[in-house]
Amino acid sequence: MTATRGFGIDIGGSGIKGALVDLEKGALIGDRFRIDTPRPATPDAVADAVAQVVAHFGWEGPVGITLPAVVKKGVAHTAANIDPSWIGTDADALFAKRLDRHEDDIAMLNDADAAGMAEIRYGDPRARKGVTTLLTFGTGIGSALFQHGTLMPNTEFGHLEVDGHDAEKKAAASVKDNEGLSYPHWAKRVNRYLSVLENLIWPDLFIVGGGVSKKAEKWVPLLEIRTPVLVASLQNNAGIVGAALAAAEGLEH
Repeated sequence: MTATRGFGIDIGGSGIKGALVDLEKGALIGDRFRIDTPRPATPDAVADAVAQVVAHFGWEGPVGITLPAVVKKGVAHTAANIDPSWIGTDADALFAKRLDRHEDDIAMLNDADAAGMAEIRYGDPRARKGVTTLLTFGTGIGSALFQHGTLMPNTEFGHLEVDGHDAEKKAAASVKDNEGLSYPHWAKRVNRYLSVLENLIWPDLFIVGGGVSKKAEKWVPLLEIRTPVLVASLQNNAGIVGAALAAAEGLEH
């Protein structure tokens, strides 16, 4: 029997968010629950926070969890915007123990990959054809690459070097806030980043997500690149939905 409800948790640089998910509609059931990401965001501290989110909902089924990291077979290999001690951590085992689950009931994946999976499944049908790149603008820049709807996991396009700088150090949404940039000023940086990326991979479509996608009308129309740009239909909930989907369907990379 196909699950109709799932549970996803999205671990970000600033917040840890979780919610019940309607897997038929790709929508949250009720409100999401958010707590601040611990400082420092060590594996044990984050595991405690995740357990708090799960307990808030009383959820006892499989749990999908995203990390701002390269995740291969449940192990974190990088640590973008979380504590470096995550590198080499068996996140599957960590969360299974902390949540009292079998490892098979924990699905770990990169946060942008999760968001992309949700958009491919539930978003605009155009995203399922050709080469689609989803980019999440938040504390950093996450990326997910798809060809005809199939994920190529763990791309790190946010760390592309642009004009001598790590792209996310200049064009992440957090930089806009930290430097007090106007939307037009920040959009120029995003435009420069996207123009470099499109010349490398020649995508058919960009999807832009993250919290700043809620204000898409203030910056997306200012972009001047050749690749069509769509705003993520699930906005900042895409990671939660994708994580729940991965857990329900046993998808892990």
